[in-house]
Amino acid sequence: MQVTRIRALRGPNLWSRHTAIEAVVTCDEAERDLRPTPAFERRLRELFPSVGALHANKPSVPISMAHAVELTALALQANAGCPVTFSRTTATEEPGVFQVVVQYTEEAVGRLAFEKAQALCQAALTEGQFDVAGALAELRELDEDERLGPSTGSIVDAAVARGIPFRRLTSGSLVQFGWGSKQRRIQAAEVDRTSAIAESIAQDKDLTKKLLHAAGVPVPLGRPVSSVEDGWAAAEELGLPVVVKPQDGNQGKGVTVGIFDRAHFAIAYEAAARFGGVMVERFLPGHDFRLLVVGNKLVAAARRDPPLVIGDGIQTVRQLVDEVNRDPRRGEGHASSLTKIRFDTIAEARLAEQNLTPDSVPAKGQRVVLRNNANLSTGGTATDVTDSVHPEVAARAIEAAQMTGLDICGVDVVCETVIKPLETQNGGIVEVNAAPGLRMHISPSFGKGRDVGEAVIAQMYPNGDNGRIPVIAVTGTNGKTTTVRLTAHLLKSQGLRVGMTNTDGVYVNGRQIDSGDCSGPRSARNVLMHPDVDAAVLETARGGLLREGLAFDECQVAIVTNLGAGDHLGLNYITTLEDLAVLKRVIVKNVSSSGMAVLNAADPAVAAMAVHCPGSVTFFAQDGAHPVIDTHRAKGRRVVFVEGGDMVCVEGRFEKRLPLARVPLTRKGQIGFQVENAMASVAAAWAVNVPWEAIQRGLASFVSDLHGVPGRFNVFDYRGATLIADYGHNPDAIAALVAGVENMSARRRSVVISGAGDRRDEDIRGQTRILGAAFDDVILYQDACQRGRADGEVLALLRDGLKGAQRTTRVEEVHGEFLAIDSALQSLEKGDLCLILIDQVEEALAHIRQRVDAANAASAKAPVPAKTRRNKPRPAAAHSGVGLHSIP
Repeated sequence: MQVTRIRALRGPNLWSRHTAIEAVVTCDEAERDLRPTPAFERRLRELFPSVGALHANKPSVPISMAHAVELTALALQANAGCPVTFSRTTATEEPGVFQVVVQYTEEAVGRLAFEKAQALCQAALTEGQFDVAGALAELRELDEDERLGPSTGSIVDAAVARGIPFRRLTSGSLVQFGWGSKQRRIQAAEVDRTSAIAESIAQDKDLTKKLLHAAGVPVPLGRPVSSVEDGWAAAEELGLPVVVKPQDGNQGKGVTVGIFDRAHFAIAYEAAARFGGVMVERFLPGHDFRLLVVGNKLVAAARRDPPLVIGDGIQTVRQLVDEVNRDPRRGEGHASSLTKIRFDTIAEARLAEQNLTPDSVPAKGQRVVLRNNANLSTGGTATDVTDSVHPEVAARAIEAAQMTGLDICGVDVVCETVIKPLETQNGGIVEVNAAPGLRMHISPSFGKGRDVGEAVIAQMYPNGDNGRIPVIAVTGTNGKTTTVRLTAHLLKSQGLRVGMTNTDGVYVNGRQIDSGDCSGPRSARNVLMHPDVDAAVLETARGGLLREGLAFDECQVAIVTNLGAGDHLGLNYITTLEDLAVLKRVIVKNVSSSGMAVLNAADPAVAAMAVHCPGSVTFFAQDGAHPVIDTHRAKGRRVVFVEGGDMVCVEGRFEKRLPLARVPLTRKGQIGFQVENAMASVAAAWAVNVPWEAIQRGLASFVSDLHGVPGRFNVFDYRGATLIADYGHNPDAIAALVAGVENMSARRRSVVISGAGDRRDEDIRGQTRILGAAFDDVILYQDACQRGRADGEVLALLRDGLKGAQRTTRVEEVHGEFLAIDSALQSLEKGDLCLILIDQVEEALAHIRQRVDAANAASAKAPVPAKTRRNKPRPAAAHSGVGLHSIP
């Protein structure tokens, strides 16, 4: 067995909506069907009983080693506590090669599980050994390290429940909610609008007390101290017992309460001094309560009890602590609902106060306290008391939070009970904490858990807002980039700041922020992260879908322009049009329930995607009488078609007509494929409620030039000849271009073309087969697009397609794209038309623009000849690398 490729699918993908590890697994002949070797399954189940029966439910289907790895990787994660349920193994067209997909919740854990699954299956195959318990322990530990902590996790869970998208920005607890201009960020229980000044106030315990005291909030007396001697003097001034704690601390670190003597004070001072300056405060009798304030509301309260054990008259204190720590709810750090009790100098000092040591055997029923402070992080427990908090106590906590300026605030209160005002029981607020821990409220040791994550989300996104901006995803074989650009232009006409990705780059509010082919999920994620984006239009190419999946969980609009005969078939196990349709419809399957799929009714493979859309569907086609359009319209649903020179948008009794004469992109409706691109864009804008006035303005102001849509039917005037530059690169695109060119008058037509080497032979031949019926002259060129083909192989295939051409009489071969362009321009005369199918879009367009500008400048200076003879001989190619052929 050999694993040749592993990918992490980080969004909805070809296989499911789950994040997953996808691997290509090659099995030798003996590993392709394990049914004849039941010993393998027996041995695998001996090593790992939870893997289940390999042949269950499908006894007639051959089970390969790849299937065994799939099931084992899933079972390993499930047994390690990861909530995973989906996996799949699919045979490819190559014998013994399988695609294996296994869901993960944390990518690193999924990768490790796949690695362990391979080793486990290999051990079963060779009668070897494998430490399953060790592997599960390693996976659990990694999962705990990777997954969000309880505080951040509770807020994320609440966001997911509200339909708010999220993205982890680091491996820690920094998380973004929402998209674009609606984004918000948190780090643990601290939000992006938390003031740095408020946080610094909360960290300075002395300053906090002064501010609260000034506001009439009861606080214990105390002051910062500079040494043990100064601290003991302060303790005597305040009156024993006292509390010693860091002036800037959190999570109860270095806090010691209830100090009565000098020796204990010295130990406490040393513990606090490890964290910086030290404070001494008067001890307030009573229980330790944590009140959680979010905004201007008290949302949860818990009584915290210090870590303790109950003697049984048999075991030592240390043994009793070990027994308590075996509680599965207790763990290291903050991932578990409780933290293990630990021994340190503070614990030993607290035992000494009770005349005990770690090796003492307390009497049966004796309470042995290991710490005076009750923080969960030091092993304490929490009991929910939210429903018992007196309104006056809640008011004091809210005042404390507002006085420091914290919008999420943990208020520590010491008093006998929270059912009475603090002032009546000598209680007080001892600390105010930024980024408070939430786990005591989410999963208290005793009592009812509180949905504090929802309280935080409600504060960040009031009135049910879901943090989403309109996201329009565009895919198909041809027309994607034009449709993306026009759709973005229509949204911009409404005044929205639009983020856009396509094969030319990434654009935000009209400014290019990245270049190159940016039609994948990484570029899309960058747009969705940008704070100046009110709407996003994202070209979604097949490569990115296969590589990582989608960059978003769902979109508001999915446009599928066309599939035709397909493109890039034979790559990455997408070998048929049906395979391509399944891949492309991923964006349709992930439309929101309130969203819209915009589908080409004239393309059967695209029209068939409608049944997979969770939302509504708009069909578009030039023919208003097309059966799909007609049926959809009869049901009162949205359709867009052409009638009487108008683009017609209909839904039920509603009808809007947009004259194509006012849509420059379509050249008054002459360019059929541009009409289809315009219809798809209008349907998308309609779906996100762009006003019709803005749509009409946008259509009228969008021009297919070098600025609007570079490389997509850009038209130039070259000394009276019409020059068209386009990036068409497959038979469907070529056919659409030919249909558009045939609507334009010309004395003689020529075309410049190369072919991408990563297409199938029949696709390369098919391009020139179409061109041979429509153009008089064909210039073939070879440049940087061979993509693994031998020298001259692409040119040979292009020549092959011209055999028996109906119209072409002259074929020229050139090595170099720019030389080919120059050769074509040299032969042009007034009234000719030349179609240049460019490969290096930016460079080729710049070259054409330079030649056109130079020719126009020369024409402006030179006298115009009285008459140009049409039948004068054409100049022979004068530069190297050019060959000339004639086709009878």
